[in-house]
Amino acid sequence: MKIHEYQAKEILRSFGVITPQGMACFNADEAVAAAEKMGGDTWVVKAQIYAGGRGKGGGVKIARSLEDVRQLAGAMLNMRLITHQTGPEGQPVHRLFIEEGVPIGKEYYVGMVVDRRQQRVCLMASSEGGMDIEQVAAATPEKIHKIYINPMTGLQADEAQDMAQKIGIPEFCWPQVAALMQALYQAFDATDASLLEINPLALTTSNQVIALDAKMNFDDNALFRHPEITALRDLDEEDPVEVEASKHDLSYIALDGNIGCLVNGAGLAMATMDIIKLYGGNPANFLDVGGGATTEKVTEAFKLMLRNPKLQAILVNIFGGIMKCDVIAQGVVTAAREVKLAVPLVVRLEGTNVDIGKQILADSGLTIISADNMADAAMKVVTAARAHSTGVTNH
Repeated sequence: MKIHEYQAKEILRSFGVITPQGMACFNADEAVAAAEKMGGDTWVVKAQIYAGGRGKGGGVKIARSLEDVRQLAGAMLNMRLITHQTGPEGQPVHRLFIEEGVPIGKEYYVGMVVDRRQQRVCLMASSEGGMDIEQVAAATPEKIHKIYINPMTGLQADEAQDMAQKIGIPEFCWPQVAALMQALYQAFDATDASLLEINPLALTTSNQVIALDAKMNFDDNALFRHPEITALRDLDEEDPVEVEASKHDLSYIALDGNIGCLVNGAGLAMATMDIIKLYGGNPANFLDVGGGATTEKVTEAFKLMLRNPKLQAILVNIFGGIMKCDVIAQGVVTAAREVKLAVPLVVRLEGTNVDIGKQILADSGLTIISADNMADAAMKVVTAARAHSTGVTNH
């Protein structure tokens, strides 16, 4: 789960991280009122979307008067902001963050992620903070320094000060930077975050260390422990189909292909997408109905896939363990009838009660293409999708 910059900064402030003063806004009048309330003569108008690279895309602007704030806010709201993370379609801007201007002396980068190989949180930092950090990581990886944090002891002050030294922080600021890094780790650990980035971390002209930006992502599997974080979710930033899927406890991710996939189990779902690609097709989605799918869940899964106007065929690939094949077969039949399925349907069943499941499909009277194994299923669904796209019936 992702949140906006202003929300991340609010969380970080609660752990003692210093950030600029700022206010979230939803229209130009609110933006001007926020700037007036903060005072000063320089403000930063920031688009709030779930993507990085906002500065290069025109989503971060400096305002030097209240009229500038109004004009920039008016132009930025509802614009479709295109960055390297949004793709060419961009992301519409519905929220702004108005922040006080900060006199920057030097910019740095600090980030934290879970390193699964090391099974520890990795603290990363660099002297090259700012909009080109991805290029720095690619071209000069030696400028990215790392510490793997012992979960039993947390980030120690001497480790943090050593990192501050490595990235060129002036010595008199080491204690200040160490305290900030320790606070970041505490926030990361306490909120079950999966990613935390401060880019840039600024050393101001008055030698204050301050987080100018903040990005936080969270482990979806731990959100049950954090209802206060779940409440920060901005549904406008998410795919409406994925939002609807989550309401039915379905794991759904939209892709750009034309073959719908309904599978039980994340590993099998990924393998199914891989084999569709292997045989020349393109999956339209990742969809894991889980081990306890009901007829209702399967029906909702079909409805979600059919929202895709590019859909040309559907592959149902089920390995019956906890999920019995006869249950999923009945669900498929019921769903196909309810949604009046008009695209080819290929079904591969294997596992518990597979013979009963296949009989249910055979007795349904529906035009269902049966597959014996994954390779057979992939070949048949790719062929069916191509035939359907050209208007040729091929069952």
